[in-house]
Amino acid sequence: MPKEVMRRQAADNEYLHKDFHGAMSCGIQYLQGTYGPEAVIEYLRRFSDAYHSPLKQKLIEQGLPALAEYTRGIYELEGGDIEIDLDDDEMVLRIAECPAVKHMTEHGYRVADMWVETTRTVNERLCEGTPFAFELLEYDERTGRSVQRFYRR
Repeated sequence: MPKEVMRRQAADNEYLHKDFHGAMSCGIQYLQGTYGPEAVIEYLRRFSDAYHSPLKQKLIEQGLPALAEYTRGIYELEGGDIEIDLDDDEMVLRIAECPAVKHMTEHGYRVADMWVETTRTVNERLCEGTPFAFELLEYDERTGRSVQRFYRR
């Protein structure tokens, strides 16, 4: 019988990383408890620089529509409910419930005390060096419900 070779790539599978959020939450809680809140902020800044480097470049070159497209895609993958109001100078996100917080709560992960910084610090850092700024208008720590605003400086 001839040998049969099956070739698979990660792209062949649906990409979903929800348990990543639980690991991130544990890491944030550890950093806060061991090194203090400043260590969490510094870690999230570095994370944003590394992970969002291509997105930052698109934000510079294409503006808020590139960020809206990215955000829609993330919430579609995560199964989250999001409303996006967009024009050339401003984008407002209304998130009914954060999919990461929902997943962690449903699976017994502790949501880090500073979890809000995965939104605030990461998005503020994403906007540094671009024509845009970020502000977190509302945030519910229990559900992750939020209103976020990106705007032209």
